[in-house]
Amino acid sequence: MLKYLVQFGIILLEGTGAVILLFSAVKSVVRLCKKQPHARLSIAQGIALALCFKLGGEVLRTVIVREWSELLVLGAIIFLHAAMSVLIHWEIKMEEKRLSVITDLVD
Repeated sequence: MLKYLVQFGIILLEGTGAVILLFSAVKSVVRLCKKQPHARLSIAQGIALALCFKLGGEVLRTVIVREWSELLVLGAIIFLHAAMSVLIHWEIKMEEKRLSVITDLVD
């Protein structure tokens, strides 16, 4: 019973991450077509949020791991997700600084 509940939770979390990523991509493309300055920030924030959901699914997957080799692969995936999340948050911070400088110059 627990195995099926965990598998459902994994599918739910990863599916939510995929939907968030798709929605953010469409929203950013629309903003890019309208030449709005926050298009890059929008996609970066969407990717960061989607990665959080995907990472949650990977962590939940550790509950049903049966072998050490699976655990090592899962650990590597979690590490890569965390590293990408840190890089994306850094990119968001840099983009926010860039936009604030542009806003200050315009004002």
